[in-house]
Amino acid sequence: MSIGGQSETNSERKVVRLTPQGYAKNKERLDYLRNVKRREAADYVHEAKEAGDISESSAYEDAKNEQAKVEGEIIELEHLLAVAEVITPESLDRHDGTVRIGMKVELESESGAKRVFKIVETYEADPKSGLISDQSPVGKALMGHKEGDEVTVTTPGGVTAYTILSITTMYE
Repeated sequence: MSIGGQSETNSERKVVRLTPQGYAKNKERLDYLRNVKRREAADYVHEAKEAGDISESSAYEDAKNEQAKVEGEIIELEHLLAVAEVITPESLDRHDGTVRIGMKVELESESGAKRVFKIVETYEADPKSGLISDQSPVGKALMGHKEGDEVTVTTPGGVTAYTILSITTMYE
């Protein structure tokens, strides 16, 4: 099985930590794919097949590709939810003062601009909502650091230095 392009065996299942909202969003997407998109894709294949010679039908080929895409996403989401651990306030109680998944981090740049990010797994990152992946340039640079640390982040837009002002759990 593969999530995010990483190969895994059953004995080395990687736990994926999701917020309750991230888990619910992925579960909702899975339900939609199973109950709506799967049926639509099957209908599309059936209609394309009924339209004539399938050996020369681009519509049939498109329908089969769409069906495969839907089934592939269903498999990925089923696996994701099977290995997911929902982040709760209790699971974050063991906060050791370092930046890790499930933390809210307030930063200040050299220019004095303040930003707040919540660190999440890649599967629910949404930078516009302040949810950044632990694998993003900013997320990677912050992981493991403590309040007061200065962190240099290299992004496609350049290099920025931040000071970590505070680290709290997402629930504080």
